[in-house]
Amino acid sequence: MRPPGPLDDLLIIDLSRVLAGPYATMILSDLGARVIKVERPGTGDDSRQIGPFLGDQSAYFASINRGKQSIALDLKDTGDRAIFEALVARADVLVENYRPGVMARLGLGWDVLHARHPRLIYAAASGFGQTGPDAHKAAYDMVVQAMGGIMSVTGWPGGKPTRVGTSVGDITAGLFTVIGILSALHDRARTGEGQFVDVAMLDGQIAILENAVARYAVSGVAPGPLGARHPSITPFAAYACQDGHIVIAAGNDALWAALLDALDLGALKANPRFATNALRTEAADTIATILETALMTAPAAHWLPRLEAAGVPCGPLHDVAQALAHPQVRARGMVIETAFPDGTPLLAAGNPVKLSRHADPAVRPAAPGLDADRQAILQELGL
Repeated sequence: MRPPGPLDDLLIIDLSRVLAGPYATMILSDLGARVIKVERPGTGDDSRQIGPFLGDQSAYFASINRGKQSIALDLKDTGDRAIFEALVARADVLVENYRPGVMARLGLGWDVLHARHPRLIYAAASGFGQTGPDAHKAAYDMVVQAMGGIMSVTGWPGGKPTRVGTSVGDITAGLFTVIGILSALHDRARTGEGQFVDVAMLDGQIAILENAVARYAVSGVAPGPLGARHPSITPFAAYACQDGHIVIAAGNDALWAALLDALDLGALKANPRFATNALRTEAADTIATILETALMTAPAAHWLPRLEAAGVPCGPLHDVAQALAHPQVRARGMVIETAFPDGTPLLAAGNPVKLSRHADPAVRPAAPGLDADRQAILQELGL
């Protein structure tokens, strides 16, 4: 059963598949919205065939599609199309991530649906958006990571092109799609009118370049990768200690002084070469050598408490298992239990949006089997 939430009066029709669209509708579902996935008969969402698997069930699909309902419809079939149109007539939001033009060719594009259902919000997440010379092209996450500049500033100088370790092209598009939908819902509350939300994965990658855009705008030189350090703040990187690496982020002069004291390097506070952040950034390699010479004398368990006591932002370098097990992560409800379609439990990432008036359940409903909710939905529609 869906837990209540701030969006529990909304019905979302989800025609999307794989990640960008389903990630957006997962967030909406976690916030209480009812999400009905409309899937292809026979195969369903492509991500049902993407691993890792438990038996023949995809954990990838189950983690992103928790709490949703599923009905399989062929939109070229007259009977299935009638079911779809009955669903849309009740819906608040439709989400799809086809290439631009696919829904229009089915006679179900924005212009048609808006004329029939003026309050409907229609959100389309695509690789390149609905306009521009590349609008017709297909895209996956890695394509937009490459085209959007993210890969050019990821990795180590002189290294091979490096993809960001999660699908930030899809996930960023999913997040912006949610923002667009919520903005359109707010606007509808004032005007009574739905609208079209157009989100491009490539646009999202440009939007999150942040400091890289500023550096290029000022210097005229395209920035490259810097490994694990910040391009404009020093010390702000991963540094080696006796048994691995820790991250230190001393973002201002006061923190720099506190860091030196914690490492018994107080004499360096008077060194004019390191007097400002700009000078420290110019000397980032020298500072790394100085800090690591001190840090290598003891393990992380020695240094982290000292740095924390001094008020210096720092942290251990966790793998995924360590991150999921961390007491702070657990205390914040960021590891939840959901389930595969057959009910087998599955751990998943929780919802990072915490709201004072709504619970944050530790257990979320299972992902649906393909077409599992057909009879219930047809009965509800009177069909």
